[in-house]
Amino acid sequence: MKNAPNYSIRSVDHALQLAVMLQVEGPLSVGEAAERLGVAPSTAHRLLAMLVYRDFAVQREDRRYAAGPVLSLGASSQSRTSLLRGIAMPHLAALTERVRESANLQILSGDHVRFIGSVECTQALRVGNREGMVFPAHFASGGKIMLADLPPERLDALYSDEKWADRLDERPALPALRRELRTIRERGFAINAGKTESGVTAVGRGIHDSDGRVEAAISVSMPTSRFSQDRLPQIVTALALTARDIEEQMRGAG
Repeated sequence: MKNAPNYSIRSVDHALQLAVMLQVEGPLSVGEAAERLGVAPSTAHRLLAMLVYRDFAVQREDRRYAAGPVLSLGASSQSRTSLLRGIAMPHLAALTERVRESANLQILSGDHVRFIGSVECTQALRVGNREGMVFPAHFASGGKIMLADLPPERLDALYSDEKWADRLDERPALPALRRELRTIRERGFAINAGKTESGVTAVGRGIHDSDGRVEAAISVSMPTSRFSQDRLPQIVTALALTARDIEEQMRGAG
């Protein structure tokens, strides 16, 4: 379970958000960075300058900033992940409007799930922006959807004794995990009830590529106090429609 720290270092948080943007979305200008973070251009410039100093970013000839050598995805920032995010974000915004809860886009990274897009709802009590966060895949709704689509041998490799040698007490029980993933495959969605964050419930569904494999996941996150089984059909239907629209647009972008 991941909870926000009691203290807040806003400049550090902003720098980390910028690093994620550069890594996943591609180059940004100072003005674009300032608008995304909700800060003054001078503040955005200082943050970017520090990222350049530490090799997390580089400044191009056109004065825009791009991912630097420290960010492993920098060379592929315009890759399918970037395309996926660019296509998905307007659909996430529409999903948020439809269900009045926050929506997220996630990809699988080893045995963790990484949030690469997030749209907050406007309700006073809401789940905040999760972009850039990483959670254990077997806890997160989107992570479980993606794990459920993996071939058995790949799932076994992710949770092997060797990979978890220094944290065996944190490894999920594989028989129970396999049973849960089998149920998720059958029903087409997954639920995370407070496993990653106390008081938060999320429902996730997969995004399929042209070969029918799950390449990403979308989820709706809400305070547990607002979740009920009565709402589940509406949320699952909204997720299915959003996933379909993203998949169709991804196929068209080829």
